[in-house]
Amino acid sequence: MSDIVIDIDQVWKKYPSRKDSPGFKEFFVNFPKWIRRKEKGNSHFHALRNVTLRIERGESVGIIGKNGAGKSTLLSLMLGTILPSQGELKIMERVTPLLELGAGFHPDLTGRENVILNGILLGLTRKEILQKISTIVDFSELGEFVDVPVRTYSTGMYVRLAFSVAIHTDPRILIIDEVLSVGDEGFQKKSKDVMLRLIKSGVTTVLVSHNLQAIEQICNRAILLDHGEVAAEGKPETVIGEYRKIVAPNE
Repeated sequence: MSDIVIDIDQVWKKYPSRKDSPGFKEFFVNFPKWIRRKEKGNSHFHALRNVTLRIERGESVGIIGKNGAGKSTLLSLMLGTILPSQGELKIMERVTPLLELGAGFHPDLTGRENVILNGILLGLTRKEILQKISTIVDFSELGEFVDVPVRTYSTGMYVRLAFSVAIHTDPRILIIDEVLSVGDEGFQKKSKDVMLRLIKSGVTTVLVSHNLQAIEQICNRAILLDHGEVAAEGKPETVIGEYRKIVAPNE
């Protein structure tokens, strides 16, 4: 049995390059250009170009690159929220996203009610989430505030609770996008420690971050995307070195 849990084979993703419809005056001034563009067909750009990537069970893979390199598109493909324009992508196990923390929270429900709802959405049964709810609340450090509507929460309280739900739902594949700086300094350290424990326990992890130190500390492999293509792959320190060569001319 193969240990590959994420299999991305020659994947391309393109989007149309659409511009706002011209006004009446602009339409007539630029009419010849508009006709030529229509004759050529709709233009488009490739967010990803021929990306092949295989991630084995238990690996921790960091994805780095400049803004617009294709990192978010790649994550969206892994989550199944978009489909490739070309190529194949297979995800073998359940994915737990750590992206926009609390995006599924209902503002009028209490923290406790949202824990139950989100736990179910992330794949647990109601019985399973009820067995974990005390641990989740304790980790979030919300105390009595867990029983008031989340619309009264500060941003820090909101993301602490969401993070705590996600990491306690028996994740198999964690998809993380810049969420390690959750809460105050003490909570950030606790979050990082629990992430490392999950990784050491065999949870497959894909981390997108501009925090190169976090990539080096957490990941055992790194991928560099540049203009939608895999520009480098290997040990984090080596790939980070290649990334710095790309960004250095712009600094």
